[in-house]
Amino acid sequence: MDLEKQPQQPPAPAPRPGFADPQGSLRASDADRDRIADILGQALAEGRIDAEEHSERIDAVYGAKTVGELEPIVRDLPAAGARPASAPEPLYGPDDSQGPADNLIAVFSVTTRKGRWRVGRRTNAFSLFGSVEIDLTEAIFTQRLTTINATSVFGNVEVRVPENVTLRGSGTGIFGNFEVVTLEGSDPQAPVVVVNGYAFFGNVDAKPRRGKWITDLQNRVQDKLRKHLGH
Repeated sequence: MDLEKQPQQPPAPAPRPGFADPQGSLRASDADRDRIADILGQALAEGRIDAEEHSERIDAVYGAKTVGELEPIVRDLPAAGARPASAPEPLYGPDDSQGPADNLIAVFSVTTRKGRWRVGRRTNAFSLFGSVEIDLTEAIFTQRLTTINATSVFGNVEVRVPENVTLRGSGTGIFGNFEVVTLEGSDPQAPVVVVNGYAFFGNVDAKPRRGKWITDLQNRVQDKLRKHLGH
């Protein structure tokens, strides 16, 4: 007896790149959250979203438990590293978005990165009863967007940037302090540094390091004030 043919099921929809679970029930990993944070950071740097919306979405990213909760957060944004066909080549060299992240870890210790060094696209800084210092004031930027994911647990993460870059970011302090001093570079093509993460009974502090020209200007103002008071 001929077997009756079963109707073919339509193929399952293709998942968004980077998401292997179309149903969204898979538990989200730290790498999944970092990937979404990268997309948000790029959108912020390109002006697709503003700082307030970036902060709201970042909070949702680090509060998500499954892959299905992450995907809608960036559904209206291009994937990290994607550029329109008509977009010009990056001013800072080839995009290394697929490269590994730099990991700076301090557990009951001190880890410092400063001086003349090449900044990667992504840096993960983790401090547990320790201190991580990231000084970008003499660093070489080979891409426009640099994302630093900072986590401090009973520790300290300090980020310093030169005054001619754009500094943005958002995070959460849980019985701790998470502070990013927003800075807008005067050059629209200046590098953009985005600091995300959280501080749990710890401290994350990101701000520009005052340049010598600022110090000289303040000294001149103080000299004029002293001369004025002297009269």
